[in-house]
Amino acid sequence: MTRTITRSFIAAFALSATVAPALAQEVNIYSSRHYDSDQALFDEFTSRTGITVNRIEAKADELIARMEAEGENSPADVLLTVDVGRAARAEEAGVLQAYSSDAVENRIPPHLRDPENMWFGVSQRARIIFYSKERVENPPSTYEELADPAWKGKVCIRSSSNIYNQSLLGSLIEAHGEDAAKEWAAGIVENMARAPQGGDTDQLRGILSGECDVAVANHYYFLRGYEQEVEGLTDGIDNIGFVWPNQSGRGAHVNLSTAAKAVHSPNSENADKLLDFFTSDFAQQHFAGQNNEYPAVSGVPLDEDTARLGIFIPDTTTNTASYGDNAKAAQAIFNEVGWD
Repeated sequence: MTRTITRSFIAAFALSATVAPALAQEVNIYSSRHYDSDQALFDEFTSRTGITVNRIEAKADELIARMEAEGENSPADVLLTVDVGRAARAEEAGVLQAYSSDAVENRIPPHLRDPENMWFGVSQRARIIFYSKERVENPPSTYEELADPAWKGKVCIRSSSNIYNQSLLGSLIEAHGEDAAKEWAAGIVENMARAPQGGDTDQLRGILSGECDVAVANHYYFLRGYEQEVEGLTDGIDNIGFVWPNQSGRGAHVNLSTAAKAVHSPNSENADKLLDFFTSDFAQQHFAGQNNEYPAVSGVPLDEDTARLGIFIPDTTTNTASYGDNAKAAQAIFNEVGWD
């Protein structure tokens, strides 16, 4: 785990007041992104602004708890998460403050921003349908079709504790209401080929092993099978097809990697500059390219591997903030229908 953050509030006691302006030329990031290559992104920001970027990496829930414990003494300026649900938890914990600017408003579409400006998306991650090319001629074309009895015993999907599934159900609650969402979740349980287990890659492996005919996973887990050697996936990956769901309706469900300003940011102006930098073409290509995601800013070129999946119609009618708003209702539904 990388722990490179500079404790400016400690260093201040050791240095004279005459060097205080130099100390201000830094910004501290708490990040749940675990990519060493992010250093290239921060180096570019430093090159452009002269502001040093310090970061600490951990799981989002750990970072949120840490910010709560640190309170007003927290050195955190910016929080990066890899799911809207985590950003919502940070907002609920009171560790974020609203931030808006011309760069964010002009570059990031409204449905990819929190309505209260507590966070915004920096990259998009689609949760889509995969299927066996050998056994399935007409795969489901919508999320709703996955609950059809025709797919009984054929669906692989992760547990209800997975934040990706919580956000997906949250979007269905927003689109159809709680009753319809509960009916859908119950249908998925009936159609499961096996009890939920493993991560998204394991759902894809289930297709190749013959345990299931269709699976739900984030798109980039599939692309990793092309970009690198993934045991149990790469060798048979050409036998897996994919569907962008709901292309004739509201569009495919997307989740986000998010950026937000910490409530007690000690380097407030520098934090603002970094957040605006995240909307630049350079940063957008970096955020998306490191994990085969889609940029949040329209028109930014895709990396070569992501382009393999092509362009799709995302759900722009459902504000991504609704995932967090509906999280408790989603978990209650999961519990009620027996989705482990």
